Amino acid sequence: MRRSSFLVRVIVIGVLLHVYVGFRLIPEWPIGLPVKMLAAIWLVLSCFLIPLGMLARRLERQPLADRLAWVGLLAMGFFSSLLVITIVRDLTIASLLTVDTLLPRTISLDRWRIDTAVAVPALALLSTAIGFVNARRRAKVVTIEVPIADLPASLDGLTIVQISDIHVGPTIKQRYVQAIVDEVNRLEPDLVAITGDVVDGSVEQLAEHAQPLASLRARYGAYLVTGNHEYYSGADEWIAEFRRMGLKVLLNEHVVLKHNETPFVVAGVTDYSTGHLNGTHRSDPAAAIENAPEQACVKLLLAHQPRTALAAADLGYTLQLSGHTHGGQFFPWNFFVRLQQPFTAGLARIDNLWVYTSRGTGYWGPPKRLGAPSEITRIRLVAEPAISLAQTA
Repeated sequence: MRRSSFLVRVIVIGVLLHVYVGFRLIPEWPIGLPVKMLAAIWLVLSCFLIPLGMLARRLERQPLADRLAWVGLLAMGFFSSLLVITIVRDLTIASLLTVDTLLPRTISLDRWRIDTAVAVPALALLSTAIGFVNARRRAKVVTIEVPIADLPASLDGLTIVQISDIHVGPTIKQRYVQAIVDEVNRLEPDLVAITGDVVDGSVEQLAEHAQPLASLRARYGAYLVTGNHEYYSGADEWIAEFRRMGLKVLLNEHVVLKHNETPFVVAGVTDYSTGHLNGTHRSDPAAAIENAPEQACVKLLLAHQPRTALAAADLGYTLQLSGHTHGGQFFPWNFFVRLQQPFTAGLARIDNLWVYTSRGTGYWGPPKRLGAPSEITRIRLVAEPAISLAQTA
């Protein structure tokens, strides 16, 4: 009941936003009534297509479910840009009204209204097309060097390749995943870290499309932690499937590995929000590092959400690898991420803990990325440069 009530509220808000866009743009267009009617019909269809696209994966009939998802999610991506640009247009016009009040006849407001009303859907279509290309191409490799204080020479250059938030589902299938795996293997990492949200659907629906992950290759193996979407998709079944693939799933636990005979720790926690979804999987970074050897000077934490760092900062971890945010995926959602997470993307620090937040290797929802490119992240541990007395004087 709670979920259906939430869905109804979302749909009502969506309808109101479509009405807002329609009334702000369509009357201003210098075109005939038939074209305006077609635009209005499209907005009505969009109200139905967007929720249908979000819910299509629940349909058992294939390929119908995937086709509906594609149509609905593309409509969502286009309308998102249409809405944002319409709001920007209205704010601009409001500013010009102020200018016109102070300096009459310096601006042709009627011309501005017409021209911008025509420009808004054109810009929305262009941004959607560019965002589509960005989302559908294979993620580029981003190389990050993390300086570690007192890093032993034997661990200098230890390489971890992180992939995150692939979201195998209605629009991300086997070929997309295989391209990611091929690139990761080409990098020949010491370790592969998969930081959650691998899938968006059941094992029955998607096992075949996630299967390329079984061929990931690294000197010390591939380690995975769960994200929130695993728990929406049947976490226990997926954990079993990941293990069947040969991936090492860390559920609030750690392993001790050796690189050049020097031990280091790889720990992993379940998703930060898991407690209310599955009480037995409550995220616990303290339990994940319990009884880890003191002599291991590098302790790596895999945690889907960056905000896990707030609890992990005082526990002795060296570096946390996270995802979840997608870097915002496309404007303006990057600004809203910081309302929930301490970091949006990139390398940051809390006290002695380094935190790297991936923008994600796939995408969620609309096949669209603008200003937040997907990434395969190659992370190298390097010795932190010593600061001499002369430098501090």
